[in-house]
Amino acid sequence: MEATALSVGKSVLDGALGYAKSAVAEEVALQLGVQRDHAFIRDELEMMQSFLMAAHEDGDEHKANVFMTWVKQVRDVAYDAEDCLHNFSVHLHKPSWWRLPSTLRERRRVAKQMKELRARVEDVSQRNLRYQLVRSAGSKSGTGAEHSSITAAAIFGIDDARRAARHDKPKEDLVDLINQEGEDLRVIALWGTSGDLGLTSIINMAYENPDIRKKFICRAWVRISHPFNANDFIQSIVKQFRSAVGIDILLLESEKTGKELAQEFTGYINDNSYLVVLNDLTTFEDWKGIKAYLPNHKKGSRIIVSSPQVKVASLCAGQESHALELKQLSADQTIYAFYEKIVSYKESVMRPFILKDLLKSLVMQLNTQSSEKKGAIDFMHGGRNMIETMGTEALIKELARLIEGKKCLIILDDLSSIAEWDNISGSFPKLDSSCRVLVTTREESIAKHCSEKLENIYKLSVLKYEDAKELLTRKVFKEAKDLDKHPELMEEARKILNKCNGLPLAIVTIGGFLANQPKVAVVWRKLNEHISAELEMNPELEAIKTMLGKSYDGLPYHLKSCFLYMSIFPEDHKVSRRRLIQRWSAEGYAREIRDKSPQEVAENYFMELIQRSMILPSQLSVNSRKVIDSCQVHDLMRAIGISKSEEEKLIFRMEEGRSSNNQGIVRHLVISTNWEGDKSEFESTVDLSRIRSLTVFGKWRPFLISDKMRFLRVLDLEGTSGLVNHHLEHIGKLLLLRYLSLRDCKVIFHLPDSLGNLKQLETLDIVGTMVLKLPKTITKLRKLQYLRASKGVGMNDEDASEHTFRDLPQVSRNRACIFTLCLLGLCVACCVPHLFKESPESDSEMNRHDVCTSFCGFFIPFYVTSKFPVHMPRGIGKLKALHTLGLVNLAWDKAILQDIKRLTQLRKLAVTGINKKNGQEFCSVVANLNCLESLLVQSRGYPGICDCLDGISSPPKNLQSLKLYGDLAKLPRWIEGLHTLVKLTLRSSRILEYDEAMQVLGKLQNLASLRLWAKALQGEDFCLTFHPEAFPSLTVLGLNDIDGLRSVEFEEGAMLQLERVDFSGRHGQVNAGMFSGLAALPSLREFMLDSDKYKEDFVKDVQAQLAQNPNAPVLKR
Repeated sequence: MEATALSVGKSVLDGALGYAKSAVAEEVALQLGVQRDHAFIRDELEMMQSFLMAAHEDGDEHKANVFMTWVKQVRDVAYDAEDCLHNFSVHLHKPSWWRLPSTLRERRRVAKQMKELRARVEDVSQRNLRYQLVRSAGSKSGTGAEHSSITAAAIFGIDDARRAARHDKPKEDLVDLINQEGEDLRVIALWGTSGDLGLTSIINMAYENPDIRKKFICRAWVRISHPFNANDFIQSIVKQFRSAVGIDILLLESEKTGKELAQEFTGYINDNSYLVVLNDLTTFEDWKGIKAYLPNHKKGSRIIVSSPQVKVASLCAGQESHALELKQLSADQTIYAFYEKIVSYKESVMRPFILKDLLKSLVMQLNTQSSEKKGAIDFMHGGRNMIETMGTEALIKELARLIEGKKCLIILDDLSSIAEWDNISGSFPKLDSSCRVLVTTREESIAKHCSEKLENIYKLSVLKYEDAKELLTRKVFKEAKDLDKHPELMEEARKILNKCNGLPLAIVTIGGFLANQPKVAVVWRKLNEHISAELEMNPELEAIKTMLGKSYDGLPYHLKSCFLYMSIFPEDHKVSRRRLIQRWSAEGYAREIRDKSPQEVAENYFMELIQRSMILPSQLSVNSRKVIDSCQVHDLMRAIGISKSEEEKLIFRMEEGRSSNNQGIVRHLVISTNWEGDKSEFESTVDLSRIRSLTVFGKWRPFLISDKMRFLRVLDLEGTSGLVNHHLEHIGKLLLLRYLSLRDCKVIFHLPDSLGNLKQLETLDIVGTMVLKLPKTITKLRKLQYLRASKGVGMNDEDASEHTFRDLPQVSRNRACIFTLCLLGLCVACCVPHLFKESPESDSEMNRHDVCTSFCGFFIPFYVTSKFPVHMPRGIGKLKALHTLGLVNLAWDKAILQDIKRLTQLRKLAVTGINKKNGQEFCSVVANLNCLESLLVQSRGYPGICDCLDGISSPPKNLQSLKLYGDLAKLPRWIEGLHTLVKLTLRSSRILEYDEAMQVLGKLQNLASLRLWAKALQGEDFCLTFHPEAFPSLTVLGLNDIDGLRSVEFEEGAMLQLERVDFSGRHGQVNAGMFSGLAALPSLREFMLDSDKYKEDFVKDVQAQLAQNPNAPVLKR
């Protein structure tokens, strides 16, 4: 929670400070006459930011709670400061003389608010000085050990030991463990749930047991010093061994030199069966050093280790140690014993990373192992005391001395940054070719940096479904069991496995919990439905929360905020990359860094979260292997995110069964699909005046937009049902809105003119609505960067109106008849608007105005002109910040091309309505868009875009994606010069010279995705043959409904990088032999069919070829 509070606080301060320093804020302050207050607030916010950055470096357990309270106060005042500064910017205008009185009143109000804000900032800042919080702030030192113990308990079998004890299985006695037969040295490690309480007494009872005293002549009890001192350790053991064999300690104590003492110690160890108790061992590194002094000489010796940390205890006993609960002296203490010695070693990179400490640890362990191999202990050279005093340079030299001429394996565990690796590798001497360095890390980018060879990188995979199911059943039923014979449990088991997503720790922990519950569906269903609460409250599932929490804690603060933001979306919801990036940018989570735009920074954040496995690429992301189109969050990670975001009052979900008590201030409000509350509940549950984002899933209600939401930045209504035109009438009052999505709101026909008031708007997405014409006021949105408006992009070249009315009688297709019917429908609808409530597309209240707008703004224009794409008003050339624009219908108004020409920052453009009248001018415009990366050109009917694109003499040099929908007849010549092209899609192109076209496309060195849709190629019974060396980078090939295609052949050596083939055709006409050469594609992973209705001989033929492919690709349908 502390890390979350700090991260959220830093993110908010970054936003507030970024805006406070901006030129806009300076101008606002100047015009409103509050420059001094603004400067003071800006400087104080900067100091608070520095305080939080320093917070991780100090530590005082007793004041941690006080400090976190202050952090939350800083966060809240930063939120308010940013909101107020943005609110003031709304008043930056040139007032007319007749509005002077109201302007003066407004300025006095603003000045008063600024004074109040300054007082709050000053008070929070002074509070830090009064309590000296930063100097003594930090996290509790015990937290890491506590979490480590919880995790290790699950990994090393403590949970199994607890369950065995609960089922009245006899508890072991320490004496019996010591006396078990065997000549090998045995290590028995003890750990208690209440620290040292009771441990010493149990060990002492065994140590003084008569049978034990008789069996082990040499006995010693040593408390481990911190730091560990080898000389003191040896002296203590030798003294106790002397006493045990009856030698007078006082006579011999001063007679032995260091070398003689070492020889005496070695003699005792080599010749006798010994029992050594090591008390208070706290680190595994100390154990590695001590172990070298106590070798296995097959005398039946025993070592008893007492540790306050379960992980250390379990590792001392061995990687595959067993855990048993011992008989105890008190009910308040439970003691576990780990036994069975198996050698295990790893070196963890400690936090914070200090190179000198890492080198010390390596030198000590290598020195110890070197001494162990010699069979004697060297106290003089490279001893621990000497190593402790060495500087970094001396340690590097000593490391080189120890490694020289030797084979060694060095494991660096949990590397967290590239800088750490650079520091470590730069300090290593030149290693022999037989030496190996093994690095574990949570980040793919670090692994790639550490090893230039991809074959040396191993990415751990999750369990496959069947393996995961077997593990769960074994854990629940203690044996292999066929869950299919328990249909009442099968469905719930499937949901549990989906939540675990193949993570062994999650499956083992949940399975262990269910093993002690009744094997009934209702119990398993309860766990599925309340997994977040169970993780929070159930101690038996604490290991999952702890382990997954470590992945979250390892994120930098800016990624923590981005990850918590994912909690907004429902379980198993696939979130498009576009949607996330635009929202993160609007929220201020991603800001411009040097020459990178906020969207580019957000793209980096997205990919970094993917690489860290915090979010998972969606199965729908198949358009290109180089681009991840969507993602989702692992169910258990989502539960962690929900818990942490609710702790910080960051996100609140209004859903059925949730408490409707007042939640106070929250920043992001989510309306779930199952929420059925009313306006009273909505307004009383949260403080609407502090909401920054509103996301609605499911049904819309008119009261969800409130005048109180004056600080709203994000309004995401994507896919919302029941939203109609008049619900948007007051949207122009949301003056700070940056992101507005009405995507797939199917009964929105019109946008209000008040949209022009949203001067801060950056994203407007109305794809999938019925809007055919944008309001002229949109040209006032000078900050608009992303404008998408279309319906029906990518339809076949069939005329849209004919496509709609193809099932009607011929007489009904007459345009005059259609127009008359529309007027008649309009009259009926205006008189009886409630008839439209029964529309399958709408479950909302449409009034007369909505009905009139739908007919006048959509139905009549569409059925008369048969044009779907949106009409853009003249003047969009003023929107200089636009980088994404589409779908623009050039047939509406040729003058729109001059506006597009002025949008020099465009990176993505989609247009339709290309013809010979505007084709030449369009080519000229495209040639001047130097930043263009993606281009979609569409034209329906004949002649399509044939000869309309030949005028592009110099295509944009950065073009990466090209989609051409419409009659081409032949490829434009300039395509062969697109050296940066990654994705190409052709549809209804009717290319006649397809062999020549394939030769041209095959020479594009960077082309990774090629999709040929219906009527892309024109011919009868033709064959596509892919030759060697063509398409060197292609990873995805799509062949969809291509008329006349008889066969597809892949020659030996063709398409070496091809990973996926998508195919769809006419089921009854596709026969065996359609594909040949699938077995020769070395990188092929998937062959995807669009359905399971193909002929059996065709499917068997494809399966046979895939079975012969050494890469073992799979057939999916």
